[in-house]
Amino acid sequence: MKTNVLTLDAKKAGDIDLDEAIFGVTPRADILHRVINWQLAKRRSGTHAVQFRSDVSRTGARFGRQKGGGTARHGARSTNIFVGGGRAFGPIPRDHGFDLPKKIRKLGLKNALSSKQANGKLIVVDTAELKDGKTKELVAKLEKLGLANALFVDGAEVNANFKQAVQNIPNVDVLPSQGANVYDIIRRDTLVLTKAAVAKLQERLK
Repeated sequence: MKTNVLTLDAKKAGDIDLDEAIFGVTPRADILHRVINWQLAKRRSGTHAVQFRSDVSRTGARFGRQKGGGTARHGARSTNIFVGGGRAFGPIPRDHGFDLPKKIRKLGLKNALSSKQANGKLIVVDTAELKDGKTKELVAKLEKLGLANALFVDGAEVNANFKQAVQNIPNVDVLPSQGANVYDIIRRDTLVLTKAAVAKLQERLK
């Protein structure tokens, strides 16, 4: 499929062929859901913890009378029924990550790219470069393109000035092609690819 190539000033700079097998896949919500869940689970720290009965330092001597007190015969104060005692069934440090087949991960990225293309939310620009790393300059260019919430994906490396300018703009991110992922593509309204990014992604997803 052919699509227009624009400059950052929103002027036409030719066109480019997009691979149907990558940008023309019928989007599947279940695949996107699986991949996003896998991504978010993998990045969880899993450091949540509580003190269990064995972690609490409290007396083990029985208190109160054996009979006649009107209460149960208690021993250790470290049990979970007492204030200051250990927790029962609390969270422990663990890894939340799980395995996901490479084929599903690859299909998820194809689905994300195809979803943006199908919804008219995919823009291809010739380059993502700035002479100076000025946020004001980039904001003006984004207004011309009609972008307020977007993810830019460049080639192997991101232009240093462009990256510097993007850092101060909310809801606009930039990634190299190797860092392109389903979660970041879906969470932004518009996906902007450079010609170098299209070439790299098509090579990666063949």
